Amino acid sequence: MNRIQITLAAALLLPVATLAQQAPAPTAAQIANGQLAYTTAGCYLCHGTVGQGGAGPKLTPQPFPVEALTAFVRVSPGSMPPYPAHMLSDADLRDIHAFLVSRPPSPPASQIPLLK
Repeated sequence: MNRIQITLAAALLLPVATLAQQAPAPTAAQIANGQLAYTTAGCYLCHGTVGQGGAGPKLTPQPFPVEALTAFVRVSPGSMPPYPAHMLSDADLRDIHAFLVSRPPSPPASQIPLLK
């Protein structure tokens, strides 16, 4: 296995207890900081202004757990550039995760007037 495969496997195989724990709701400050970090780092250019997707995959309404998101962002294989800690801190990534978690799911197409 190469380094990327090991990192992704580790991120996907988080202990069940960690995944089962309910994280506290993010604070308004975390959400605001996360939105600022998301915008400043340029995440919106590929993932949309609120994580709805675009050139990059959709990140909301259920983003990866924060540990998996951090691991992926640090080594991101494919066309996304990796973001080392000196470019995007762990605190920034926790706040970006809080921002993504705070986004409500999109309404079903049947409830969007322009699509009827």
